[in-house]
Amino acid sequence: MTDPQKTEGAQTGEAFTPGEPIDIFLLARLGFTFIFVVLTALVAQPYLESLTWALVLAIVFIRPHRWFESFLGPNSAAAMSVATVALIIVAPLLFIGQRLIKEAMNGVTYIQNTLSDGKWSSFVESHRWLKWIGDRVDVPTIAARGGELFTNVSAALLKQSTGQIITMVLAFYMLFFFLRDRNAALDALVRVSPFSGMETGKLILRVRDTIHATIYGTLAVAALQGALGGIAFWWLGFPSPALWAVVMTVISIIPVLGSFVIWIPATIYLALEDRWADAVTLGLWGGVVISTADNVLRPLFVGETLRLHTAPAFVAMLGGLQLFGPPGLILGPVAFTMTTLMLEFWRRRADPDLQPK
Repeated sequence: MTDPQKTEGAQTGEAFTPGEPIDIFLLARLGFTFIFVVLTALVAQPYLESLTWALVLAIVFIRPHRWFESFLGPNSAAAMSVATVALIIVAPLLFIGQRLIKEAMNGVTYIQNTLSDGKWSSFVESHRWLKWIGDRVDVPTIAARGGELFTNVSAALLKQSTGQIITMVLAFYMLFFFLRDRNAALDALVRVSPFSGMETGKLILRVRDTIHATIYGTLAVAALQGALGGIAFWWLGFPSPALWAVVMTVISIIPVLGSFVIWIPATIYLALEDRWADAVTLGLWGGVVISTADNVLRPLFVGETLRLHTAPAFVAMLGGLQLFGPPGLILGPVAFTMTTLMLEFWRRRADPDLQPK
C-alpha cells in the first residue's frame, strides 16, 4: 500500500530526503514550468527591444515621474511622464536625422559635381602618386554608382526606420504601464521569484544599478566624444563646430552608429579639397583619440560602477550587442551582473559562514 505521508508530500511538493524515491510529481511540475517559461520567452522575444527600452526609460526617469505623481493621479502622471520622455528623445533624433540626411545629400552632390566637372583629373595630375590609381580605376563611374548605392541604402534605411518607429511606439506604450503599475509589478516579481525576498530585492537593485551605470557611462563617453570632435572641427575651421559636437554626441549614444559617421566624411572632404595635412590630422584624431574614448573609457566607467573588471565589462557590452542587437548594450551587462550575484547566492547557501564582499 502507498504511504499516505509520502502521497501527501508528493502532492504538496515537499522536498524528498536522501534514500526516498524520486518525486515524479515534482519533476513533472518542473518540466511543465520550464516548457511554459520557454514558450513565454519565445512569445515575448519579438518585443524584447521595446520591453528593454521601456524598462530602461522607466528606471532612468522614475524620479521625475514621482514628482508628477505628487500632484497628479496615477494615470495622468504616467501619461505626463511618457509625453515628457517622448519629447526629450524624439525631438533631438528628428533634428539630428534631418541634419544628417541633408548633409549626406549635399556630400553626394559635391562629390558628383567634383568628378563631373573635371576637377578629379586636375586633382590626380597635381598629385603624381595618384596617377597610377587614376589610370587604372574609373573613379567618376565608381562615384556615380556610389551615389546610386547611397540612394538605395537610404531607401532601405527609410524602410527599416518604419520598424524602429513601431518599436519606439511600443516602448512608450509599455513605459506607461511600467511607471503606473511599477509597485504591483515588483510585488508580483517577488512572489514568483525562486529566491528569497531579500535575495530578489538585491537582484532588482543590481539590475537598477547596472542600467544606471550603463546609461550614464554611455552618456558621459558620448559627451566626451562629441567634445573631442567639436574641438577638432573648430581647430580645422569647419563651420558650426558646436552644432557638430552636439550631433556627434547624440550619434555616439546610438549603439549601431558612432561619431565616425561625421568625422570620416569630413576627412574625405578635406582630402578632396587638397588639405592633406588637415585630413591626416582629423583621421588620426578620430581613429585614435575619439575611437579610443568609446572602446576603452565606456567599459572602464561601466565596469568600475558595477564592480566588474574592465575586460568582462567590455565583453558584456560587445557580446550583448552581438547577441541581442541594440538592447544588448543593456542586456549584456545585466546578464553578467545578475549571474555573478546569483552565483554568490548559491555559494553563500553552500557555505553560510561566507561573508559577503
